[in-house]
Amino acid sequence: MSDTPDSSNGQVPEQRNRRAPSSRQRPAQKAQQQREKQQPRTVNPVLERLFELYPKLFGAQFLPLKLGVFHDLMARHPDDFKKDDLKIAMGQHARSTRYLESVAAGHQRHDLDGQPIEAVAPEHVHHAIVEVFRRRQARSKEDLRPRLKLRLMDAIEASGLSLDDYAERMRAQDETLNAVLDDALADLKLEAAKREALVRTFTASGRTVEEFCDMYGMNPGDVTRALARVRDEQAVRAAHAANPSSPGKSTSTATADVDAPESEASALSSTADAIPPSQYTPALRADASQA
Repeated sequence: MSDTPDSSNGQVPEQRNRRAPSSRQRPAQKAQQQREKQQPRTVNPVLERLFELYPKLFGAQFLPLKLGVFHDLMARHPDDFKKDDLKIAMGQHARSTRYLESVAAGHQRHDLDGQPIEAVAPEHVHHAIVEVFRRRQARSKEDLRPRLKLRLMDAIEASGLSLDDYAERMRAQDETLNAVLDDALADLKLEAAKREALVRTFTASGRTVEEFCDMYGMNPGDVTRALARVRDEQAVRAAHAANPSSPGKSTSTATADVDAPESEASALSSTADAIPPSQYTPALRADASQA
């Protein structure tokens, strides 16, 4: 690989033919669809109550909830909720697409007072990203894998894990997902190689950042950020090498081939029951079809 700095940014399934419905079938189908649209969606009354109590957590915008929040709710509202009813409602909430999207976005977990208290584990972020992709791909004729790759690249960089550690933890049995993960890791490795080549060339030049940028027509801000990032990455690798059992080093041999909604539901309530499709608070009825 050349040490010359790189000034660039670095950055449907086939369907079977189906016979069109006859003209006599179409009015009946349209009438059925219209009736379905007009039917009000059933909303879990426990979710209604949670929306009233905590609109910032269960309202129009969901936030990831702290681990074990089920027990906090029971302790704070013993007269409002029955244990089994709350388990079902929290399972519905955690399995909803909107909630999984908030986890996939990497927002911190929040307590009942709406205060951020802890980061979402990289595994939970990854599982949520994959599950949201699966749901949206099932409804779209567009190939959403390129978008999935970009989201995974952002998640990998935000995880604090090395590329190898992330790959080890998130490897699944789904070869399609593994291929997208491999593409994301390959692109990140290429970007890292370019940054390291830039650092080597800069170090060998003996110039200041301003002089170096003048020589190669580069942006001083871009170069400064690249230098800082490489140094941070080198420090992380050195720390992992000195302490292989540190949190950034995976010691688990389990794959990431798990059910993301069940994983998140279990995180909120360790005994969440199997439940029917998710139901939403009044503000979110329009999104219920995305659950």
